[in-house]
Amino acid sequence: MQRIGIIGAGAWGTALALAARRAGRDAVLWAYESEVVAAINKEHVNPMYLPGIGLDPEIRATGDLADAAQADAVLLCAPAQHLRGLCRSLAPSWAAGTPAVICAKGIETHTGALLTEVVAETLPGAIPAVLSGPTFAIEVARNLPSAVTLAAADPAVAEALAAALGTPRLRIYTATDLVGVEIGGAVKNVLAIACGIVGGRQLGDNAKAALITRGLAEIVRLGLAKGAQMATLMGLAGIGDLTLTCNAMQSRNYSLGVALGRGEKLADILAGRRSVAEGVSTAASVVELAVRLGVDMPICAAVDAVLNRNADLDETIAGLLSRPFRPESMHPFT
Repeated sequence: MQRIGIIGAGAWGTALALAARRAGRDAVLWAYESEVVAAINKEHVNPMYLPGIGLDPEIRATGDLADAAQADAVLLCAPAQHLRGLCRSLAPSWAAGTPAVICAKGIETHTGALLTEVVAETLPGAIPAVLSGPTFAIEVARNLPSAVTLAAADPAVAEALAAALGTPRLRIYTATDLVGVEIGGAVKNVLAIACGIVGGRQLGDNAKAALITRGLAEIVRLGLAKGAQMATLMGLAGIGDLTLTCNAMQSRNYSLGVALGRGEKLADILAGRRSVAEGVSTAASVVELAVRLGVDMPICAAVDAVLNRNADLDETIAGLLSRPFRPESMHPFT
C-alpha cells in the first residue's frame, strides 16, 4: 500500500494526506475546488480548510477523481451526506479489491444507511474499512500524538492499512467491528451539539458530565441493536471520541451547540461557517434509525427536535429533566 488516494481536501483529508506522507506513502489528494488544488500544488498550503499549516511538497492535489482513485487504498474524507454521490462518480475507475477507508462520521439522511452500507451499494468492488477516533484535524496535521481505530472485516486488511498509515505519533489500533466504529463516530456528533447547548446555556459541569454519560448509554443501545460490540463502544471510536468532542470548542459540533445555547439561530450559525458540522444532518438519521430498531434515545431525539422541528430550547431541556427516574442501564433495549 504505497500510493494512498484521499478524497476530500477539507481539514481532515488534508491532515491525513500529511499523515500518509509521514508514514512514507505517496499521497494524492482530491479537492473539489480548483483553488484548493492550485494552493496545495503551487504553495503547499490549504488556507481554505487548514490555515497556518505547511504541507509536504510531495503531496499532490488533483481535481480528477479517477486520478485519486488509482491507488492501493483510498481514504473517503468527504462529508457523510456527499459520500453516495462521490462513490457513484468513483465507481467507473475503481479497481476491484481496493480498500475504501471511510473517514467521515455520519448516517445518511433519508435512508438511515451507515456509510459502509452506502459504500457497499455504490462501490461493490471495494473492501470497506472505517477510520475513526478522538482526533482534531489540526492536531494530527501538527503531528501531535493521537490514536484512532481502523476497522475492516478482514484483520489482515486492517493491519495492512494500519501499517501503511500509522506512525509513532498516529497510533492506529485495529478492529473488525465496522458497525461499532461507525455508530460511535456518528452519534457522538449529535451528543456534542447537546453538550455545547449545555455550555452555551451555562447549565454547569454536572449537567455536562451527566449528559456525556447518558449519551454514552444511547450510543451503546443503538450500537448493540445494530450489531456492534460493546468493547468497540468503550474504546477510542466510542467513549474516546465522545469525550473529546463534547469538551472542546475545537469541535465544530460542540461549538455549534454553544452558539445555539446562547440563543443564536441555526441558519445564522451555518451561514457563517465553511466547515460541516456532521451532527446537524445526522441527528434526524440517528433518531429515525433508533425508531426503526426500537431503541430509546431521548437526548438525540431532543437535539433533532431543536435542530429540525423548531422545538423550543428551554421546553426541550425541561422535558429531558422531567423524564421519570429509572434504573441505570446500558442494555440495548432499556
